[in-house]
Amino acid sequence: MCGIAGFLSVSSRAPQTESEGVLRRMAETLVHRGPDDMGVWADPDAGIGLAHRRLSILDLSPQGHQPMVSACRRFVVSFNGEIYNHREIRRALDRESLSTPPRGGPSLPLRWRGTSDTEVLLAAISAWGLARALKNLVGMYAFALWDRADRGLHLVRDRLGEKPLYYGWAGRTLVFASELKALKAHPAWRGGVDGEALTAYVRYGYVPAPKAIFTGTYKVPPASVISLSAESGMRYGSGDPIPSWQYWSARDVAFASKDEFFRGSAQDAVARLEELLSNAVRMQMVADVPVGAFLSGGVDSSAVVALMQCASSRAARTFTIGFMEEGYNEARQAKSVARYLGTDHTELYITPAEAREVIPDLPKIYDEPFGDASQIPTFLVSRLARQKVTVSLSGDGGDELFGGYPRYLLARRIWRLRRSLPYPLRTRLAGIANHVLKGGAERLYRIMLARMPSTVATRLPSRERVLRLLTALQAPSLPSFYQQFLSHVREPTRLVLGGQEPTPSFAESELPTRPHGLLQWLMYLDLTGYFPDDILVKVDRAAMANSLETRAPLLDHRLVEFSLRLPVRLKINRGGTKWVLREVLYRHVPKSLVERPKMGFGVPVGAWLRGPLREWADDLLDPGRLRQDGLLNAQLVGTLWQDHRAGRQDWQYPLWDLLMFQAWLRAHGVRQP
Repeated sequence: MCGIAGFLSVSSRAPQTESEGVLRRMAETLVHRGPDDMGVWADPDAGIGLAHRRLSILDLSPQGHQPMVSACRRFVVSFNGEIYNHREIRRALDRESLSTPPRGGPSLPLRWRGTSDTEVLLAAISAWGLARALKNLVGMYAFALWDRADRGLHLVRDRLGEKPLYYGWAGRTLVFASELKALKAHPAWRGGVDGEALTAYVRYGYVPAPKAIFTGTYKVPPASVISLSAESGMRYGSGDPIPSWQYWSARDVAFASKDEFFRGSAQDAVARLEELLSNAVRMQMVADVPVGAFLSGGVDSSAVVALMQCASSRAARTFTIGFMEEGYNEARQAKSVARYLGTDHTELYITPAEAREVIPDLPKIYDEPFGDASQIPTFLVSRLARQKVTVSLSGDGGDELFGGYPRYLLARRIWRLRRSLPYPLRTRLAGIANHVLKGGAERLYRIMLARMPSTVATRLPSRERVLRLLTALQAPSLPSFYQQFLSHVREPTRLVLGGQEPTPSFAESELPTRPHGLLQWLMYLDLTGYFPDDILVKVDRAAMANSLETRAPLLDHRLVEFSLRLPVRLKINRGGTKWVLREVLYRHVPKSLVERPKMGFGVPVGAWLRGPLREWADDLLDPGRLRQDGLLNAQLVGTLWQDHRAGRQDWQYPLWDLLMFQAWLRAHGVRQP
């Protein structure tokens, strides 16, 4: 796991020393991603520069130093991530080399400098070309590849989006990096807040791809390659995203013909999933440094740890964070699972005060506004694990692949209700409710809430939630319907001054016309949107802030393809979620140890905002400061804050999003140009 950065100038050439100085400044911002080594490489005549920060995982020797030049001298790469099947690829390349001797000479094996997966990647690209090499990779990665022969740059991201890669323009220079802070280190960088990105952030609590928070800055989409040269780059630089090409498509897999769906029995599915997950766990346990795993005691992490223990000759190291507050503590269940499996378990109970100490650091850890409050325990468990290991496996992906979120079943019930009502009736009901709640009954609604005990009032559906559900009833399509379930606010353009929303990633025109099961749609939409832009961002930044590499066996793309082709009845069965994954787990852990209602990995933000965080929130949401920034509607934000503070409504989700944005704005000193 590492951090990468670099630039490609499309209009000027800089001296070698100047190029290297800029690259070093960019790389230094990523020292937490790679504390073990740093390297830079530049070709001023071509306008290209690559930088690298290394967290040594495979081949700890200098032979793994990056940026790395291929044996044929044609390619240079700065690589972040892991290629889990690099040994198999190495053997395949050796076989091909021996079977195709050079003209006029004997067969010779390839000469390898070391044992790193980066060297294997370069050799595969040299022998097969980039497209074929990518199709053969099993892993997580983001890398920048410079082709010295074609004078072309390729920015590549893994299939599911585990590793981040941003790019944008600093004048006439394309800059790219693992994190935005490295882009800002380029001397020509100028960045203001992108209004569309901010509006989308206020809706979801994260900035959905391909947007990034800064104007003219973007994320490379998962499973995609952006290719350009200095010459072709002259056509860009106006702030628009650069076209990309895909080498893998979750959409094509999820909505393939019925003939390609899994046709075996339920027990066949369980056996096949166990085989795929066991293989993924074994591959991801390979490292030249200590490896452990996060363990929450839930289905996903318990399944990974159970198979990890099966594959190991000694006790696996597992880590859990515990909280004092009931309803947020998973430590007891995790300890029971760890004891049964015989792992070397470490748990740490965190007081509310210790958890809150992390909050001031969040805007720098997540150098793009990020509103998922489970970032706090994720950071804490990563810090705990890093004390004993350098790599930690996780159970991320189980909810999206096997239908684990309760909202799937709720959405299905509401969607069925929607379909049973004629469209004119749905529209009229939503319109009446919208008018009533926005009109004279608003005051009555507030009075009723004010007269109720706060413990009752905060449990009632919020006015905003009622409106969102009613809006969902009149949604014209499934994507727009589901958007309401993911939204923290119904109308983000009211909160953002001059706000305008970008086209959602699940645009109508991009969806297949052939009907599929509702639940299959929802899982697909989460897997390609919410998952890479929220869950994977949360884990990557929290772990890398502690110089910890995380690996997710459930995201092995072969397992993902298997899951996408499973009938929904093998995932959600009689109202139960993740059926097939649970059946795998029950082969190793008694059902009684893991059966419990789903518990989010979070903290009681709503209560904290009314108590110990109140002064901090008052400062960030000061109306005068909001008006000075000129980005948010100070009056509407003030109303939300007053209602929440008084206990009239629970606005913890939109308020936390707004607070994280304001904290980010202040920490990074961002001002509109």
